[in-house]
Amino acid sequence: MGKQSWKAGNMLYPVPAVMVSCQRAGERPNIITAAWAGTICSDPAMLSVSIRKERFSYGIIKETKEFVVNLVTKDLVYAADYCGVKSGRDVDKFAELKLTIQKMEHVNAPGILQSPVNLECIVKDIISLGSHDMFLAKIAGVTADDRYMDKSGKFHLNAAGLAAYSHGEYYELGNKIGTFGFSVKRKK
Repeated sequence: MGKQSWKAGNMLYPVPAVMVSCQRAGERPNIITAAWAGTICSDPAMLSVSIRKERFSYGIIKETKEFVVNLVTKDLVYAADYCGVKSGRDVDKFAELKLTIQKMEHVNAPGILQSPVNLECIVKDIISLGSHDMFLAKIAGVTADDRYMDKSGKFHLNAAGLAAYSHGEYYELGNKIGTFGFSVKRKK
């Protein structure tokens, strides 16, 4: 078995495909798709999103210091791709894609009602990295779609058909192959 050596590059895949919604007061809301987003802390709950400075949403988020991360399902992949290639300078993405604006409780940025989970984020720091700036944000609130709650109150997010992005392609998450800690559990 051989391997090739390549120059340094981003090959950490798959990653979540998320739609980040934002809005300046008095202006129409916007959505940008981000594949460079991730959990960075559990207490307090925080995440990061990296965005190029020239993107329309960059200025909105930098100014308002808030945004909403909306998880993407297979039913939202078309919208996610569209929001990643079309600029909010030119297009009203909510209207064009027939997405429903969801008023959020903790931030003025809107959520996307069709998303199974919306994470309301308040920017705590912006780190300039080069081609992208990383927005470090505290998660101020979470909304979850009732359709994925069972009678005992357990949230079945994996039943939503979540999507991931890998090397230029979108994938629906598939079969469960283990659970946290299964490698060390006692065998019966």
